[in-house]
Amino acid sequence: MRCSGLVDDTVTVLIGGEAGQGISRSGMLLGKAMMRGGFYSYGAIDYPSLIRGGHNFYTVRGSSRKVYANSGKLDLVVALNRESVFRHMDEINPGGGIIYDEKEAISDEELSRKDINFYPVPLSDVVKELGGPSIMRNTVALGSVSALVGLDVNILNELISETFEGRDKIISMNVEAIQKGWESVIEFNYGFKCTIEAGGRKERLWLTGNEAVALGAQAAGCNFFAAYPMTPASAVLHYYAGHDEETDSVVVQTESEIAAMCMIVGASYAGVRAMTSTSGGGFCLMTEALSMAAIQENPVVIMLGQRPGPSTGLATYSAQGDLLFAVFGAHGEFQRIVLAPGDAEECFYLTTEAFNLAERFQIPVIILPDKEIIESHETVEVFDVSKVDIIRGSLLREWEGGEYLRFKFTENGVSPRVIPGTPNAMVLANSNEHTERGFGTSVSEAARLMVDKRFRKGEHIRRATSKLSPIKSYGSDDPEITMVGWGSTKGPALETIGLLSGQGVKARYVQIRIMEPFPDGLMEYLSGETVLFENNRTASLGTLIKLNTGYKFENMGLRYDGRSLTPNEMASKVMEVLG
Repeated sequence: MRCSGLVDDTVTVLIGGEAGQGISRSGMLLGKAMMRGGFYSYGAIDYPSLIRGGHNFYTVRGSSRKVYANSGKLDLVVALNRESVFRHMDEINPGGGIIYDEKEAISDEELSRKDINFYPVPLSDVVKELGGPSIMRNTVALGSVSALVGLDVNILNELISETFEGRDKIISMNVEAIQKGWESVIEFNYGFKCTIEAGGRKERLWLTGNEAVALGAQAAGCNFFAAYPMTPASAVLHYYAGHDEETDSVVVQTESEIAAMCMIVGASYAGVRAMTSTSGGGFCLMTEALSMAAIQENPVVIMLGQRPGPSTGLATYSAQGDLLFAVFGAHGEFQRIVLAPGDAEECFYLTTEAFNLAERFQIPVIILPDKEIIESHETVEVFDVSKVDIIRGSLLREWEGGEYLRFKFTENGVSPRVIPGTPNAMVLANSNEHTERGFGTSVSEAARLMVDKRFRKGEHIRRATSKLSPIKSYGSDDPEITMVGWGSTKGPALETIGLLSGQGVKARYVQIRIMEPFPDGLMEYLSGETVLFENNRTASLGTLIKLNTGYKFENMGLRYDGRSLTPNEMASKVMEVLG
């Protein structure tokens, strides 16, 4: 990729407008088109909690190399309304430009920057000429974008045909809109110039973390999914509901999060791999049934997609404020596992592992991504399903061992588990403390023995999770500074390593992927100066690290306005720490 006048070897395009103008769909198509053209791309949506109106924008970054996050600066803005021109004008790199509808009453004086280019395109007139709906203006604009960045319009046409398969008139209209948008700017002999040089078309995926979680669950054999919609986790429910027949799954949109959690506990009791997804407010409602799953030793998987709180907070934005809630939330003491993926690929593979861990140890497993991961699109290599093993632990298909003890005392704390209805075995479960057989008891010695039995799983859980790369290290083996983080800080941190390398600074990023049980060996990674990066106010990971290791971070880069850290912010903080 060669971009004259632009800042690096990537191109970043922002599409802005109001809710209802097709912002998200346009950005998703552009990013997918870049991927089809042989690039890596990353796309993120920013939107308020409004059905219509408000300012929405989708940012796509593409390159011939792997990109992990958006950079915070723009090369090209597609303004589908007047507001978008002025909101984002100052974010554009010198040499970049703005595409806007020539019908907007914008004077030369208002277009104040002289180091960028302005492209008035007849978006509305083209749509009117074609007799299409006003939302089709974004299709015209995508044609203009392809002309400016050198993207083959045939790829966009191909995607349009796939999107509207069987609706020939709509396909024809959109293809013509793309062509007219392309023609509207291709004759300009000034300004924006970016020639994309891709490595050839490859089979890759363009998907969100939500979709990756859903695919991981399906690959793991989860065929019961119950949830109540809640941003940013709703898309897992939508994906499951859209593929229920082909995956032979039962999908239920419940009346509440309480009902969803109780349903997956019941499904697990019946021997089915079951899952739910929610956000912080929904997880609050689920915690009573979470404790019930723990005492019944029913394996369940919950995806907790984080957004800012307290309460409804910033319902459509991103945060990392639920870590300690996931690790310690719910009443009573019990074993659990908390997995924290850092990108879509990790969402897939860690989800497949979540079901194995849940069933091997008969405990709840919580998957803890944040909104930036699960609602953003990224280019990933095709998932290797040959790596997915389905391990159902001590689940037995028959019982011939005399009286069946569902909660039998064993050396590793894991009891034999059969499906209700299995001959010669009556499976008892309730929400009270119980005997090995499953009958409720309040006898002190029986209660102590059962608690100890459940906690004997701990060392075996730790041994199993240690094999899943609970700590990952990227960058220099001999760093001047070590960045530490989790979740969506991974992408910006990997970009930051490159930025710092360009300034002669050797940096490392240490990613914590398993929060409970907290992994051993972190201290050996903390070389040189250290700085903790999180998207919260109180440094939750820092608290967890101090609880488990005693180590306290002196330097922290915390952002808690609902937006994710950017590579430039992280690099600036590192340089500040280094003096």
